Order: sequence, then structure tokens, then C-alpha cells
Amino acid sequence: MADSWCATDPGIMRLPSGVLVRGRGLRYPLPSGPTPSFAVHLLGKQPPPTEWDARWLPWPDFRLPKDRSQALDVLREALARAASERVEVACGGGRGRTGTALACMAVLDGVPADRAVAFVRRHYHPRAVETPWQRRFVQRFAQP
Repeated sequence: MADSWCATDPGIMRLPSGVLVRGRGLRYPLPSGPTPSFAVHLLGKQPPPTEWDARWLPWPDFRLPKDRSQALDVLREALARAASERVEVACGGGRGRTGTALACMAVLDGVPADRAVAFVRRHYHPRAVETPWQRRFVQRFAQP
């Protein structure tokens, strides 16, 4: 993990494979320290451009991604890139959509789907994944 985050920095979550991913809210200032190499923005409307590589995953607040297949592709890419890059997952507030996406990444990384929300609440934020339908989305995320 040559270009990774510091595990003790705010918003950093370690997945079971050891990769580090940062979650954050875009309504708040960019944290001090290194910037992401790659970001996934979970917003209802297209975000402004960034100085780093970023993907926009259309995802309205308190809802689910508009395209489940696109969500799977983007989060797989984020997980793969997190092995060697600083990956950030971000929505407006940094809890609901961000927590849901992080829980989905945890599922892709080997956490059982029925434990992924608890994993993210323990390792990222205690109020991550805000709605019942977001919890259900995580439980069904990797199913065909």
C-alpha cells in the first residue's frame, strides 16, 4: 500500500484485506494532509471537478444509487484502487450514502452482507447507513 492513508486519520476505515479507505462529507472542508488519488462522489447532482481522479455515482440524499450495476462497478474500482492509492468515498454529510457505499465495499472485501452495516458503524461512524432501504441495499448488494 505504497500511496495509502494514515490509519489514524479522521474518516479512515480499514477493510478486512488491510486496505484503507476514507469516508467524508463534502459539505465540510477538505481534511488536512494528503489529498485523495481517487474519489467516489455519491450525490444527486454532478459534483464540481476535483484535482484528483473522481467518479460520480448518481445517488440522491437518503435514497439509493440510481443504477445498481453502475454502483457495483464503481465500488469495485474503488476497492481495487485502494490497494495502491488513497481512495475517498464521499457524499454530502458523510454518513448515509458514504456509510452505505463503505458497507458495500466491505461486502466486496469479504465481510458477510448481514454484518457489513455493523462493521462500518464500528470502524467508520456509529450512525453510518441511515435508512432501512440503505441497510437492505447492503444486504442484497453482491447478490446476482
